[in-house]
Amino acid sequence: MTQTAPTSTLRQLPGGIWVLGFVSLLMDISSEMVHSLLPMFMVTTLGTSVFVVGLIEGLAESTALMVKVFSGALSDYLGKRKGLAVLGYAMGALSKPLFALAPGMSLVVTARLIDRVGKGIRGAPRDALVADIAPAHLRGAAFGLRQSLDTVGAFVGPLLGVGLMLLYANDFRAVFWWAVIPGVLAVALLWLGLKEPERPAPAQRSNPIQRANLRRLGAAYWWVVVIGAVFTLARFSEAFLVLRAQQSGIAMALVPLVMVAMNLIYAASAYPFGKLSDRMSHRTLLALGLVVLIAADIVLASFPSSTGVLLGVALWGIHMGLTQGLLATMVADTAPADLRGTAYGFFNLMSGVAMLVASALAGLLWDGWGAAATFHAGAGFCVLALLGLAWRAPPRTAIR
Repeated sequence: MTQTAPTSTLRQLPGGIWVLGFVSLLMDISSEMVHSLLPMFMVTTLGTSVFVVGLIEGLAESTALMVKVFSGALSDYLGKRKGLAVLGYAMGALSKPLFALAPGMSLVVTARLIDRVGKGIRGAPRDALVADIAPAHLRGAAFGLRQSLDTVGAFVGPLLGVGLMLLYANDFRAVFWWAVIPGVLAVALLWLGLKEPERPAPAQRSNPIQRANLRRLGAAYWWVVVIGAVFTLARFSEAFLVLRAQQSGIAMALVPLVMVAMNLIYAASAYPFGKLSDRMSHRTLLALGLVVLIAADIVLASFPSSTGVLLGVALWGIHMGLTQGLLATMVADTAPADLRGTAYGFFNLMSGVAMLVASALAGLLWDGWGAAATFHAGAGFCVLALLGLAWRAPPRTAIR
């Protein structure tokens, strides 16, 4: 029985979970073909400072997270989620040619924001769809599987980027053009392959973010929101992993392999840890994720060689596998079913603010005191989060 349990669980997951997972996989291939190279493109081709890279990355990611508030609430109000998800994925696909055409930073920033607004529009409705489709007793496994497939795309994308950079002799723009294809395929698969589950129509529609509805999101949910923001503050943009790899002496065309390594570990660990979260204390897994991130930061700060960078990045990937699907599951477990889109939106709003602050601070520390200071600061935030987790216990309904 032990040997057949993983296969049995995967077979129990509805087909819609697999469709959403493969849509995420294709869009992440498209996005990571660009994003794994974009920090180097901005610094080497466009002459941008590392601080500006951090500010742009923080602004882009926080914009995506903040937009999720409105898309999530709108999906709850309309009682429909698929249309918003399709719109968001379409914006992501249509932004890719702008990176290839960009003569300077203004169009890069515009393309980055369009891409991330698209991510914001699709994110909360997509996560709410996963929670709507998955049986409650398999919710952790469902989020883990979607996250795992998403992350397969996140390492295949940089891998394709490496191959195309070698093929086109470090021509960033040629790689950016190729990124359009998987983005378009993701939109087509979602549009044609997913049937949205029927939801009972409310007797009267009400604004999901009005005070009466927000009061229904209880203390257990808001504790998850705060924890998610603290985790994001401790884990700044992954653009800094790319820049640290470049410092280590790895050839420019091979730098995206660092993101391949991280996302390979992330993809391999997300589903097993998601499945484990259906049976194990969420608080214990959160604490373990923080400990692993502290180890990653210390290694990245202390060992700037290529071997040290790869070890730090691998630990970073384990941390992501431990925590990202878990936090999504905790939101679903603590929010009313008819407010799931809104719940994911507010969760990501707080994480977005934390991402902007963390990435800007990381860039300032990097420019002023070097890369080691950036990663030491990340470890410090992790220690504070661990102390907070130990000092203040979550509401009982937030953990199992």
